[in-house]
Amino acid sequence: MRNVKNNISKPRYSKPFSVRLKADFRRNKELYLLLIPLIAFYIIFKYVPMYGSVIAFQDFSPRLGITGSDWVGFKNFIDFFSDKSFIRILKNTVIISFSSLIFCFPAPIIFALLMNELRSKIFTRSVQTITYLPHFISMVVICGLIRRFTVDTGFINDIIAFFGGTRSTMLNNPKLFVPIYIISEIWQGLGWGSIIYLAALTGVDQQLYEAAMIDGAGRWKQTLHVTIPAIMPTVVIMFILKIGNILNVGYEKIILLYNPLTYETADVISSFVYRKGLLEQNWGYSAAVGMFNSVINFILLIAANKLSKKYTETSLW
Repeated sequence: MRNVKNNISKPRYSKPFSVRLKADFRRNKELYLLLIPLIAFYIIFKYVPMYGSVIAFQDFSPRLGITGSDWVGFKNFIDFFSDKSFIRILKNTVIISFSSLIFCFPAPIIFALLMNELRSKIFTRSVQTITYLPHFISMVVICGLIRRFTVDTGFINDIIAFFGGTRSTMLNNPKLFVPIYIISEIWQGLGWGSIIYLAALTGVDQQLYEAAMIDGAGRWKQTLHVTIPAIMPTVVIMFILKIGNILNVGYEKIILLYNPLTYETADVISSFVYRKGLLEQNWGYSAAVGMFNSVINFILLIAANKLSKKYTETSLW
């Protein structure tokens, strides 16, 4: 009995792994060749630059280079944690990130479910085209439009004034920065983000809908009991990826929209790194801040994946 169990749990191969790998390469050499650009991309642009992370522990000077700069240990991290801006930028990053998670993450899912209920192909394609367009517009142009819309003479203030409100430059108001950011994120990513969910919806077995209709389920109950459970693994995977990237608030958009008047609510870790590293040229300090951000994201990714695997049996690995 013990031998049977061992044979079941540990399958034996007649040939060594190297021999099997060579045989598989000969059979699928085209697929292996397609992997080369992908592997080269990750090695060159992801793994090699990780060597530069050591400057987080240095008083880095471009003139001296990594090997010639003085080592300062954890001084840059200590300076960051004791900086008067630390609490502010961490709070702003968390608020914007979780606001994006609460409002921006479900929006493409809801949109995909609504699109799935449409029966007119012409109308469906028209709506998809319109909602996809903002994703392909340059971030600089998007932020320029947002600024133009929200100035005191913009059309949003025209609407406010029409209903008796007071005109104001909205991006100069710290309280309005987060709502403007979140609403514009939904507008920009709604259509593009729904593509993966629409693709998942095409894979739902139509027999399930037929069985639900026989049981007397209407469209709403079919959505609750057939559609949503069918795409839930995709939703979970996307949620885990979102959690792992939660503190990486897009600095490009924030830098293009914020100003010193809105630092109170708009300044986040990525924009802080930009100012310290590129504007103030404090390379080691900015690298330490960026490493802190990456470590927290990594921990959140591992935790989210573990919890998902435990409670939903869906995970990245």
